[in-house]
Amino acid sequence: MRYRTFGPTGLRVSELVLGAMTFGEQGGVGAPPEECRRILDAYADAGGNVIDTAINYRGGASEEIVGELLQGRRDRFVLGTKYTVTRDSTDANGGGNHRKNLRLSLETSLRRLRSDYVDIYWVHLWDRHSPLEETMRALDDAVSSGKVLYVGISDAPAWVVSRANTLAEWRGWTQFAGLQVPYSLLNRDAERELLPMAAAYGMAVTAWSPLGGGVLSGKYTSSDVPLEQRRTRLDAASIDEHDLTVARAVQSVADEVGATPSQVALAWTRARWPGVLPIIGARTLEQVSDNLGCTDVRLDPDLVQRLEDVTGFTAGFPTDFIAQNTPWVFGAAAI
Repeated sequence: MRYRTFGPTGLRVSELVLGAMTFGEQGGVGAPPEECRRILDAYADAGGNVIDTAINYRGGASEEIVGELLQGRRDRFVLGTKYTVTRDSTDANGGGNHRKNLRLSLETSLRRLRSDYVDIYWVHLWDRHSPLEETMRALDDAVSSGKVLYVGISDAPAWVVSRANTLAEWRGWTQFAGLQVPYSLLNRDAERELLPMAAAYGMAVTAWSPLGGGVLSGKYTSSDVPLEQRRTRLDAASIDEHDLTVARAVQSVADEVGATPSQVALAWTRARWPGVLPIIGARTLEQVSDNLGCTDVRLDPDLVQRLEDVTGFTAGFPTDFIAQNTPWVFGAAAI
């Protein structure tokens, strides 16, 4: 496992992040505590040091399990959790990015995580009703208190993140060092505005659902899975022909390079945007071990292009328009 700094900070993070959204069996299929321990140990043995959870994952069970598993080794990990989603749906102030929810959510998460600080505290979702000034100042206060070391933001428009960091810069507050977005061969929307913005600010990017909700894992395309089982899975899933075409392309490249589809899909996110840190989520030790193998996969530029071509993605306006009109603007000086 290789390491890099977390955005413009000096914090060193591993190139793969362990997602703990699957930790716990509450609210659907997940991993029991004993399997979570095996998953975390395998990740740590490979050199991984970043864990990503949230106050609402598995109704709070994810944070509780992570807290239990980190006993005696907490400081060796970069622990991140998120707030925004309601703590109590009957409480008008139970959710959102305002100061009250931030404080109560942070105290709840610290108690569950059995820790007196969080390395990275993420705003989980843009809240249209909370002023950015209030959120950024409240986050800065949390950093000043020592309960939070760094802050990041997930699932927000590029203009919101940019404005928030500009406000923080002008006023001497803590800026967002990390951005969390969905990113995979099946969802390249972040390439339009969010990833270029993150690069301009020097932010780290953690990518959730890099396997497209499991579509790119090979469970619908791999010859190792019995044909009848693949058909049964397809019948039960709402996968359109486009997604299946992309999954088949990933399978083809995987067969060509001697890797698994999951490893190829993860390797693509890292090859396409080197600053991206994929979040690997797993319900079994076998799944996380397979995902960890992506660090050994190197995709030649022609394979990267082959995978991208099949997605049919275009950046759209204004990116494509500006690129097309560069010669018109600069004439012979166009590059």
